[in-house]
Amino acid sequence: MTKLVEWLVGVSVVIAAWAVVAFDLFSLKLPQMYREVAWPMPVYLLVAFGCYSLATVGCRVATFNDCEEAAKELQDHIQQAKEDLRKKGLKI
Repeated sequence: MTKLVEWLVGVSVVIAAWAVVAFDLFSLKLPQMYREVAWPMPVYLLVAFGCYSLATVGCRVATFNDCEEAAKELQDHIQQAKEDLRKKGLKI
């Protein structure tokens, strides 16, 4: 099962549970308080997902590793390419 299918199944289950509670689809005789809490729940989940996303991106940016060896290697490749182009007659 791919990650996409896992997420789609999870979201579908949450939406189905929300619909059952919010619209009282199966006449469960739930207290009115449950329905009042269920209606804004998608907004709360969206805000929570946004906060999680921002925290994840912030954490990964803060712990991003510098690749000094890779940067030096890239600079060497650039110099070699410039020298090769000069040999072929291109003026840089």
